[in-house]
Amino acid sequence: MAARALSDSSALVVGGTAGIGHASAAALLAAGLPRLTIVGRNQQRGEAARAALAERFPQARIAFRRCDARDPDAVQAMTDAAAAEMDGIDVLVSSGGGEPMPRLLHQIDIADIMPTIEMIVAGIVLPARAVLPHMMARGGGSVILFASDAAKIATPGETVIGAAMAAIVMFGRGMANEAKRSGIRVNCLTPSIVRGTPLYDRLMADPFCGRLFGKAETLASLGVVEPDDLAAMVVHLASPASARMTGQTISINGGISAI
Repeated sequence: MAARALSDSSALVVGGTAGIGHASAAALLAAGLPRLTIVGRNQQRGEAARAALAERFPQARIAFRRCDARDPDAVQAMTDAAAAEMDGIDVLVSSGGGEPMPRLLHQIDIADIMPTIEMIVAGIVLPARAVLPHMMARGGGSVILFASDAAKIATPGETVIGAAMAAIVMFGRGMANEAKRSGIRVNCLTPSIVRGTPLYDRLMADPFCGRLFGKAETLASLGVVEPDDLAAMVVHLASPASARMTGQTISINGGISAI
């Protein structure tokens, strides 16, 4: 089956109430997407995000669903309900992973290591698994996962975070290899620092992280990345323009690294 046009697609954006996810939702709607569900943990923020999108794009059907993307049962129930409401799911943007603060490994309690990895990974991979049967039933789709460049470059303070991000990347490659038989594309975006997000503000306010990422920003000769830069790639990966593209891990980082 040929890749479905965005003008005839339905999208689920997990983590779509703020930051990169919200920018991605807006970009998809601006590209002509008619049906969209955003997902987040905070009811008030989610309703406000939905209302803001609905005001900008009154022609689209936009819904919000409250869900903790780390809870398997909740994710499956949310995905099934969203698919029923939108008559299917053609695009998943999975950006609902946890956002722990970078810390040197010896400063992290040993008991916190595995829960931190699970927190980051679960919020990204569980929605991908949940949409799989819905996309298989439709004969195709596009899954867009978010990790970070910590999956590719060992960075002080990101040993545990990098392990989780690498797991997301390899999950995406494995899923891409399996799902291509059903016409489903799976790709992963790995940004570094992203200005204009709640996480950016938290990082820069922290003494250790502020020094770490402040130095990284000086290497972004093409400019520090903002949510709209990533959202533009989300639209590309969701559209037929990327119909032959799967299993890829794409860094958009302004030149901080060439990987």
